[in-house]
Amino acid sequence: MDDQSLEDDRHDADPTLARLRDLRDSIDNIDAALVHLLAERFKCTRQVGELKAAHRLPPADPVREAAQIERLQALAAQAKLDPEFARKFLRFIIEEVIRHHELAARA
Repeated sequence: MDDQSLEDDRHDADPTLARLRDLRDSIDNIDAALVHLLAERFKCTRQVGELKAAHRLPPADPVREAAQIERLQALAAQAKLDPEFARKFLRFIIEEVIRHHELAARA
């Protein structure tokens, strides 16, 4: 039996450790889904950046950004997630999107 099998057996014998492993497996799956969702989101925003660049539109849209932040904070509150965390998270994403849009405008 290898070390991983021994550890798995120990976790299976201890309900707390088994539950911890199951929860961590769920977290790992959710993290993978988040990465894939972010990749899809950036595919869309890359197209937005190309469209903006082609039509000489500004990389940032402060009115839309504010509306999106407000919308996400409301969704976060409904989902019992800290709205301030949602704001910071979306702000981080928006900053990266704007950076991509600026690069597209220079290309």
